[in-house]
Amino acid sequence: MPKMVKVRQKFQRPSIPLDDIPQTIDDILGLDDISDTIQPGKRIAITVGSRGIRNIAFITREIVRVLKEKGALPFIIPAMGSHGGGIAENQQKIIEDFGVTEAYCGCPIKSTMDTVEIGKTPEGHSVVIDRYAAEADGIVVVGRVKPHTAFRGEYESGIMKMMTIGLGKREGANACHAAGWKHMRRLIPLFGNTIIKHAKILFAVAIVENAFDETCILEAIPKDRIAEREPELLDQAKQLMARIWIEDTDVLVVDKIGKNISGDGMDPNITGTFATPYASGGLKWQKVAVLDVTDESHGVIIGAGMAHATTQRLFDKADLEASYINALTSTVFDVVRIPMILKSDRDAIAACIRASNEIDIRKPRVIRISDSLHMEYIYISEALMDEASKHANLEIVGDLQEMPFDANGNLW
Repeated sequence: MPKMVKVRQKFQRPSIPLDDIPQTIDDILGLDDISDTIQPGKRIAITVGSRGIRNIAFITREIVRVLKEKGALPFIIPAMGSHGGGIAENQQKIIEDFGVTEAYCGCPIKSTMDTVEIGKTPEGHSVVIDRYAAEADGIVVVGRVKPHTAFRGEYESGIMKMMTIGLGKREGANACHAAGWKHMRRLIPLFGNTIIKHAKILFAVAIVENAFDETCILEAIPKDRIAEREPELLDQAKQLMARIWIEDTDVLVVDKIGKNISGDGMDPNITGTFATPYASGGLKWQKVAVLDVTDESHGVIIGAGMAHATTQRLFDKADLEASYINALTSTVFDVVRIPMILKSDRDAIAACIRASNEIDIRKPRVIRISDSLHMEYIYISEALMDEASKHANLEIVGDLQEMPFDANGNLW
């Protein structure tokens, strides 16, 4: 086992302080072309997805507050395709785990997997959305804009995808995924624009986060500007996102994966663990060890399949049925394959070092991250210290130390 040292990574850090979020929501929802769509007595659905978005409960609560102040009757709907095993109760539980509860937000949550056809794309695809959303007087689409983990396009993870796959529930997700990821860049705007045309979308609230998982952009987008504005926000998100400043290593160690961290368990835009050939980038490595899965994932081990070794601890937490439902919907099976299972963290890391080719086995290049959301501090092995010391965006902030394994061989 190599000795490791703590390193601080430097990124841009524009952000909206938590105390400023209520006023920001007041400001963006007070714009004439937004405010005019909020009518007294109208039942308005607000979407909440399955991603671990910082401040999502607070942002949702403030949107609810403004809608209620204007006399509307807001309610929240989980908008997450097939996540939660494609079960309505599970989808509600997912957003409640984020703090999005009826008590906190001050309005009902309505969760269903039932859908209603609201139109057809120009190519003849049936387009469906959540039944409660379809029956509402208006829909506010709330979502984070960021690079996708499986494809590249003008629209990736964001408002268009939230409408197409999130609001589309399992049927909408299946309709897009069935064609394969190769066509996702075309289908998402095709379906999304059909929803904008035929559904009662009022406006979107786009969230962009910085490299520290902090809210840095909150923007209300009128219905007729969503298609134009989202690609511009995506470009900003790409510039702000975290990364590993070292370009390649022998072994990457990821302490935890999780659906609340990334749709792929770990964001391949950072880790390089892409499950399709339609996106690329991130760290280059020979082997990846994944050690655990977050409690918030409820046993969904999406991402474990992109590792070469894992632990018995992770495997014991796995809910394979729920994991497979998600994989079946996305049509990507690699993410739920079971890698080599070792009894401890030490054994999983050692296996990856041992099986790496053409390396200095006495001084392996190893990078350890807690997860792909928290990237300010990482650990690197002694062999990478010289490279790190010369990089303008890296600062060595600790001393070389043995990896802190307990008596069972697990990191603490």
